[in-house]
Amino acid sequence: MIENFDNIIRQYKTDNESVYNTWFINNEDRLKAFRSIRRGVMQVVDDIKQKNFGNDFKGTSLEFVLTCITEQKQVFEGAAHPFYWKPKLRIPDIYENEQNKIAFGQFLENVLKATTAEEIIKEIVRLDEHKIKGLGPAVASILYFLHPTIIPPFNTAIINGFNFLFKDKKKLGSWSEYLKIREVLVDINSKYKNEFSLDLGAIAGLMFEIGTQKLIIGNDEYLSETERKKLETLIVKRQTEIKEDKAEESLHSEMQYHLLKIGTALGYDVICASNDKSKSFSGSNFSFLCLPAFPIMNTDRDTQNTIKLIDILWFQKGTNNIIGAFEVEKSTSIYSGILRLTDLAYSIADGDEVFYIIIPDSREKDVKMQLSRPSIKNIKVPINYILFSDLRQHCDALCKFGDSHHILEKIAKTVA
Repeated sequence: MIENFDNIIRQYKTDNESVYNTWFINNEDRLKAFRSIRRGVMQVVDDIKQKNFGNDFKGTSLEFVLTCITEQKQVFEGAAHPFYWKPKLRIPDIYENEQNKIAFGQFLENVLKATTAEEIIKEIVRLDEHKIKGLGPAVASILYFLHPTIIPPFNTAIINGFNFLFKDKKKLGSWSEYLKIREVLVDINSKYKNEFSLDLGAIAGLMFEIGTQKLIIGNDEYLSETERKKLETLIVKRQTEIKEDKAEESLHSEMQYHLLKIGTALGYDVICASNDKSKSFSGSNFSFLCLPAFPIMNTDRDTQNTIKLIDILWFQKGTNNIIGAFEVEKSTSIYSGILRLTDLAYSIADGDEVFYIIIPDSREKDVKMQLSRPSIKNIKVPINYILFSDLRQHCDALCKFGDSHHILEKIAKTVA
């Protein structure tokens, strides 16, 4: 057993700036990401089947999925890099080689359908047998969001932390090495099940903290001056990110408040995401503005749980008929909100609803580009967007002069 491991875990969990607290526990975006990324991976599989995947990372549905993952920041900050097309090296070889592309698509489809660790590991081994250049365990970043209790995320910092903690020399680019690491992490996670979580993101986060030297095990005198400065820079960076996240969360709450206020004024039943009911803005508690309980939907439980995570929903009065769905995005994230609205469209939309993504003014160009994707433009209910500044400026006027959700067309923008 690892010496002083209880103390290491305690240090990890009590540090308010560790990824355990800033990413794993106190991060609503993390919880919302799972279903959205699953939907995105399904689109990747479909694009490969229909031969619409493309011959470069840029512009593909895979880029969209990886961008959703990197929006998680910290643990997944560089998750997209291994998938960038490197023409001189011809890696990863899933863009030009049709057989490799199909093998990757079949792998993703089979993992989506899998329900056990044995099935997933079997698919990993089968993929590894194809020897696709440049396509290694970086794929685990995707698999984690499909099966978080089976597959731990994986990157340079995580393997560095693992090697330091267990005094090992595992290598980064090998699936066989990854599976050995996974086996150890699952075993440790089971032995310390009261300290971690069924979700393997918690123990992977510990490896990440050790690997980035944010969490120092024992005496830190072994650090060189260069390493010490690197650590100090990392700490300052994370503190800055936490401050920025708090400021963005305040903006997020403000936009949710405006939407709740407008929906109520227009005569709809309104509700915020289930994990946002404790929020407030301008002295108004969201719990006082929202329906006391979520309407019972004619959907399966998983779909309903996803719908409950939409930032704001408007219902026809006294019914479970959704008339408006709104995702409020931050300056660091727009992709996952678009995926959630797309997922909602595929799940329940009949054409009468309006879907809007509410975005910071600085992200308008990015949103227009993403909403122009054929897979998004072709859904039954178009997704339009509203800028933060317009919603804030015109909220009171919309409440005063509006008589239905059509009033939002006055400030909404569309993608031709």
